[in-house]
Amino acid sequence: MHKTLSQYLVEQQRQGFLLSEDLKALIEGIARSCKSIAHVVAKGALGGVLGNQGTDNVQGEAQKKMDVISNNILLQANEWTGHLAGMASEEMDTIYKIPNSYPKGKYLLLFDPLDGSSNIDVNVSIGTIFSILKAPEDSLNRELTEADFLQAGSQQVAAGYALYGPQTLLMLTIGHGVVCFTLDKDVGTWLLTQENIQIPTETKEFAINMSNSRHWDTPVQNYIHDCLAGTTGPRGKDFNMRWVASMVAEVHRILQRGGIFLYPWDKRDPNKAGKLRLMYEANPMSFLIEQAGGASVDTVNRILDIQPSQLHQRVSVILGSKNEVETVKQYFV
Repeated sequence: MHKTLSQYLVEQQRQGFLLSEDLKALIEGIARSCKSIAHVVAKGALGGVLGNQGTDNVQGEAQKKMDVISNNILLQANEWTGHLAGMASEEMDTIYKIPNSYPKGKYLLLFDPLDGSSNIDVNVSIGTIFSILKAPEDSLNRELTEADFLQAGSQQVAAGYALYGPQTLLMLTIGHGVVCFTLDKDVGTWLLTQENIQIPTETKEFAINMSNSRHWDTPVQNYIHDCLAGTTGPRGKDFNMRWVASMVAEVHRILQRGGIFLYPWDKRDPNKAGKLRLMYEANPMSFLIEQAGGASVDTVNRILDIQPSQLHQRVSVILGSKNEVETVKQYFV
C-alpha cells in the first residue's frame, strides 16, 4: 500500500522533524490547489483554457489563460486557511496580503503558478513551482511588506513542484530529502511513489537552449563546445542534449536520471542577471536539487546563499549532477 501525502507528513512529525501542524496543513492545501490546476489543464480545448489572456505579467511576458487561472486557484485556495501571512507570484506585480476578513498565519507562500507557459497549447509537460518561507515574527502585528519576502533560499522551510504530464506528480522537500507523490485520479489522492531521491553525481546529458548560443558569455560557449566535441574532445565522452522549455520538466528529468540544466545570463539583455526568477523558480528548484545530492549555482555562487534585493529578481541558473556543476564552475574561474 502506498502512503498518502497526509500519512507521509504525519510520519515526519512523529519522527521529530520540525514540521508544524500549520506547515503540514499548508502543504496539503497547496497539493489540493495543484490537483485543481491539473484538472483544468487536462480539459485543454474542451475547457476553453488554451491561448493567450491578452495581458502581460510584471516581467512584460504575454500571459496565457492558464497562467491567470492557475494563479487565481492558488490564491483562492490558500488565502482563507489561516496558515499564511501573505503570498507572492510570478504573475503579480507585488505581494498579495491576506484579506482582513481572514486570520493571518506565520508562513509566506511564493509560486510560479504555471511554469512552461509556452508549452500549454502544444500539450507538453508544464507545472507549478512553490516555495514556503517563515514570515518575520512581528509581521502579525503590522502591515506585511515586500521586504518580508526577501529571504535567502536557504531559509525555505519547504519547496516543491507539481508536474502535469502523462502522470500528475508532486515533488516535495521539507528539508529532509526529496519525495515524489503520484496523483491517483481514480480516488483523487496523492500517493507516495518515491523516497530518498538521489541525483547521480556524473552525467552525459545537458539541457540548454542552443538557439541562444551566439548570445552566451564565453565560458558557457566554451563549456558547450567541449561537450559537443565528444570522446575526441577535452571531456572525453559523448553528451546528449535535451531541451523542453519547461523548468519543471527539465528539473524532473535531472532528479530522475541526472543531468545538468543551464539558463545563463546572455548578451540579449545584458542589464538583466538572467531569465529565471530567483524567488519563484531558482530558489525552490535549488532546494530540491541540493536535497537530492545535486548542486545549483548562478555560475560560481550557491543560489541558496543569494540575498534577494527585489521580489522579481532574475538570476543565472546552472543546476544538476554535482560533479558536472563543479566542472562548469571551473569555466568561469
